[in-house]
Amino acid sequence: MTISPEERDAVYKTIFSRRDVRREFTDTAIPDDVLERILLAAHHAPSVGFMQPWDFIVVKNATSKKKIKQGFLDAHAQSSELFEGERKAQYQALKLEGIEEAPLGICVTCDRSRTGSVVLGRTVKPEMDLFSAVCAVQNLWLAARAENVGVGWVSIVHDNVVRDTLNIPDNIDIIAYLCVGYVEQFQTTPDLERLGWLPRRDTKNAIHFETWPDDNPL
Repeated sequence: MTISPEERDAVYKTIFSRRDVRREFTDTAIPDDVLERILLAAHHAPSVGFMQPWDFIVVKNATSKKKIKQGFLDAHAQSSELFEGERKAQYQALKLEGIEEAPLGICVTCDRSRTGSVVLGRTVKPEMDLFSAVCAVQNLWLAARAENVGVGWVSIVHDNVVRDTLNIPDNIDIIAYLCVGYVEQFQTTPDLERLGWLPRRDTKNAIHFETWPDDNPL
C-alpha cells in the first residue's frame, strides 16, 4: 500500500498539532463511531510478540471521575512539595488535568501475562510489553487528534486510586489515565512551552550518528 503525498502530509500535520489538553474541553459528547475508530487505532499499535497486552476502560461515570480527581488533588499537593521557590509557585499555578471537564476518561492497562511467561521479543528486555502499551497510547492520541478530539494524560495520580475506582486487578499494570473530549481550540504551542516551564529542545541536539556523542573530545 502506497501512501500518497497528501496522506503523508496529513500524518505529519496530526503529529505536529497533537497537544496534551488540560483546559479546553467542551461538554460535547463523542459519537460512538468516532470513539470506536480511536480505540481501533489504539488496538492496532505495534506490540512485542504480537501479545497485544493492552485493555481500554472507558470512564463516563461522574462518581468515578470525582474519585480520580480527588486522587489527582492529593498527589498534586504531594508533588508540589518537591519544588521550591518560584518553581513551586509556577507548578501550583499550572492546569495539569481535565478529569471532570472531559466527557470521558480512558484508562489504558497492560496485562503482562497475556500470552504466557515467555514472549517472543521480551526474553532479553522484559519491559517491552509496557513499551508496547505506551505505543497504544500514542496511536490513540494521534487518532483522536485526527478526529479533532483532544487528549490529556494524567500522570499525577497514584495507581491505587485508579485501581480501586475502576476495579482493576492487582496483576494488571496501569499505563495511563487519559482525559478525552472535543475542545474549544487546540493550542499552537504545548502548554508547558507556552507558559515558560521548559523550551522545546532543538531536534539536531537529539540526533546522533553511529555512537553517543563525545562532549569532551581530546
